[in-house]
Amino acid sequence: MNTSDGTSVDPLERARLLERVHAAVLAGDESPHEPRPVVVESWRRSLEARIDPDRREPPLSFASGRLADIRREHPLARWVPMLRQTLLDAADGTGHVMIITDADGNILWREGDARVCRDADRVLLAEGTRWAESAIGTNAMGTTLATGAPVQIHSAEHLVRAYHSWTCAACPVRDPDTGALLGAVDLSGPLHTMHPALLALVVAGARLVESELRWRLAASDDLLRERNAHHLTESGRDAALLSPSGRIVASTPSARFVPGQRIGLDDSGTVRLDDGEDAEVEPLDGGYLLRVGQPRSRRRPQLSLRLLGDKVPMATVDGVRHELSLRHAEILALLAMHPGGLNAERLALLLHGEQGNPTTVRVEIHRIRNALGQDVVKTRPYRIAADLDSDLHAVREALSRGDAEAAVDHAGLLLPRSESVAIRAERDELLASLRGLALATGSPELLWRFANTDAGRDDLEVLEKARDLMAPDAPQRSVLETRLRLLLEGEP
Repeated sequence: MNTSDGTSVDPLERARLLERVHAAVLAGDESPHEPRPVVVESWRRSLEARIDPDRREPPLSFASGRLADIRREHPLARWVPMLRQTLLDAADGTGHVMIITDADGNILWREGDARVCRDADRVLLAEGTRWAESAIGTNAMGTTLATGAPVQIHSAEHLVRAYHSWTCAACPVRDPDTGALLGAVDLSGPLHTMHPALLALVVAGARLVESELRWRLAASDDLLRERNAHHLTESGRDAALLSPSGRIVASTPSARFVPGQRIGLDDSGTVRLDDGEDAEVEPLDGGYLLRVGQPRSRRRPQLSLRLLGDKVPMATVDGVRHELSLRHAEILALLAMHPGGLNAERLALLLHGEQGNPTTVRVEIHRIRNALGQDVVKTRPYRIAADLDSDLHAVREALSRGDAEAAVDHAGLLLPRSESVAIRAERDELLASLRGLALATGSPELLWRFANTDAGRDDLEVLEKARDLMAPDAPQRSVLETRLRLLLEGEP
């Protein structure tokens, strides 16, 4: 059986043909077969680097004593066990060694068949040696790093004759963040072990590592956004969050920023953008904040709170509605009642009494700010920084004016399910003020309206006075009498 380029797939027969090709090409004679283009180009580069085809061994880059430290710092170190399982277990029994190099072609790890490792030691296919094309000529590791593409090199396709008894397949591994080469993954063995599937296997191993690196990069980006997105809105300027490598992870809406674009960073604290404008660079936990220009005057967000009545509490920020949990509604109600702000200790005391935990309050405030926006609730102290309107404020203002009509329009119990001491005290004070104002009016219509709110529905005094003031033939009178009877029958 022949390959698509006409060469035999029998490793030994192909090796004999490649020996004749190697000898003819180097001697300048007519070749019995045209070498593959990737091999021709690699031989050209290797010969231009003055590699002697009769050279016996690669150079030693570092001694074994330095190997542990170099491995520990290399970005592929954590993936060696996964590659071992993927490549060596899959190729078990085929007589191969797995080799992992750095971006310069230095072998950092070599594992596999013990007999093949001994053979490899004899030709210095060993840890600490350098296998770039410029160091030892055409080989799978050096050529894959030179071309940036997967490659298989068999027998006399190696420029140096000492490696004509070997076959190898390698694939580069790139950093998904920067695109830089991290190194190469290789399977090498005696020439009789050559098989087309070896190349697919090393490609699968390299892609698996890159996939894991991409997943870790995405998780790192998500964490950077989660921790620091508030800086974008708080800066008041065009701003971007940068990864440690200077890649734009998130930004304010601006034509000057493109997601994934990379900003060149240095230690100066400033950088000049492509449009010629200077930008400030500030270190953050896990990245950088880049800010351009002078702070803009910003419109304060608009916050509306619905806290009264038995419906689900609601916050509306710039027209966007957010249902609130009871705990978040309690915190926002207390902040609305204390416009000067509260620290965590005071807020915990108002919420839970002496058992309050400031740490729990800080966690809940963090969640509120993530949900509603960093500009809505500020810290140090905790306070509402938006332009606020709420049904709580509306009823309090109506009561302060003595406006019974407006007060009853907003009548409702403040967070009726809340057990917070401060919320309950405010709820009781509002109810007492509201019912007192309603009763003082002597208006049957207003008392009827109040009697149909959750604040006045079960108030015997309100129901009785409303009934007594109603005209005998008013339809509302019979409703009030029925409700009174049911309430009285329900008393013990």
